[in-house]
Amino acid sequence: MPSYSEVQRAVRVEKVRLWFAWLAGNVIMLIIANATKNIAVVSVVTQVLMVVVFVGLTVALFRMTGALNRRATDARREVLGDDYPG
Repeated sequence: MPSYSEVQRAVRVEKVRLWFAWLAGNVIMLIIANATKNIAVVSVVTQVLMVVVFVGLTVALFRMTGALNRRATDARREVLGDDYPG
């Protein structure tokens, strides 16, 4: 069974990876939107898709971050006992 500090370290690393993936996905979307801005129909379709993808990425990011926080809380309670107020 992993120790509390190992779980905390793993959670921190996964959070950094999630935020980096979210940022990279949004940068890629901006690059694509900028590349298609001069093509009328494609630009509109691209912008609509970008909004949908942005919302999807953001929802996924916060759901995964919440799951990691719950995992860290469970590990903390396991180490510190059930009386931990968190």
